[in-house]
Amino acid sequence: MSSHKPPLYQVHQDSGADFTNFGGWEMPVTFDGIRTEHSAVRDSVGIFDVSHMSEVTVSGPDATELMNRLTTNDIRELNPGDAHYSCILNDDGVILDDTVVYQYPDQDGYVFVPNAGNGEKMVNRWSKFAWEYGLTVSVEDKTNKTGLVAVQGPDAEAKVDSVTADSVTSVSRFSCVHNEIAGIECLVARTGYTGEDGFEIFFPANDSAEVWNAFEDIQPCGLGARDTLRLEAGLLLSGQDFDPEDEPRTPLEAGLSFIVDFSKPDFIGRRALQDLKEEGVDTQMVGLKIEDRAIARHGYPIVNDGIEIGRVTSGTLSPIFDVPLALGYVQSEYAERGLEVAVEIRDRAVDATIVNQRFIKSINTN
Repeated sequence: MSSHKPPLYQVHQDSGADFTNFGGWEMPVTFDGIRTEHSAVRDSVGIFDVSHMSEVTVSGPDATELMNRLTTNDIRELNPGDAHYSCILNDDGVILDDTVVYQYPDQDGYVFVPNAGNGEKMVNRWSKFAWEYGLTVSVEDKTNKTGLVAVQGPDAEAKVDSVTADSVTSVSRFSCVHNEIAGIECLVARTGYTGEDGFEIFFPANDSAEVWNAFEDIQPCGLGARDTLRLEAGLLLSGQDFDPEDEPRTPLEAGLSFIVDFSKPDFIGRRALQDLKEEGVDTQMVGLKIEDRAIARHGYPIVNDGIEIGRVTSGTLSPIFDVPLALGYVQSEYAERGLEVAVEIRDRAVDATIVNQRFIKSINTN
């Protein structure tokens, strides 16, 4: 896979960031260490360059109908300036990607954000089905023209409000507004991927350095902290916690049934999901609290009384709780919170407990 550099690559390199290839992009993985960056977001605020994420715009008289057919949540419930989380499925109900869909606040059309490397695939998919359905739409991959940063943490509102032309204090969760930062027009959305309050800010790629530099005295954060933060919050990672080839899962297995609107009659994958809903799923996503210092990695077996009942998809050492946490799928009869199981880590069965995958809430209340 060819490697792309984000618009802020040189800025990050000059700051001494360490890089990794993710989804075909050379992205900063750490600036000052995962624990430092993770704690900044949980305790105060941090800023991420997430320009590797794809941006696809959909407009035209039939944009709403096409979006509704190709995603699981109900686009018709969005008003201008609203956003929601959704899935993109194949005919078998398997997740191709997850995405956040934004309806522009003061113009027709939508922008949705597939994961890194999926923008072109989704443009081709949207264009294919628009032709098959005879719908009039315009679909464009804006990834290379768009910069995107995420400002996340309890102090995110105050930090963003200090640099925008208009106040953002009235911007509600999962909504977006047009605003200016450093004289640059931006789309400012109250969304994120950390389990904290925060904003994701879209702007022309050529203006990336000006927007980034407007946020002075804020901890820069890389993909390493982004991963530990999202895992503590129980948020799934495309390509790891689900993947159409290597980890084919439906929203009902992945704990995402809350973003599937069965009242829509015609979205792709609906029939398969309806059958699965009636029959019941064989496997379910669960959270795992590991009762040792060992870290459960992707693919490690989950066992009960020596019998394999599932596999880990994501695992890390939580910087906040200082215990290893993991996500994984188990047979549905074992998806019971409080059940004691084990994870086979380097040929050793390590005790674990099934908990609510929203670890921040579940561990804080135990």
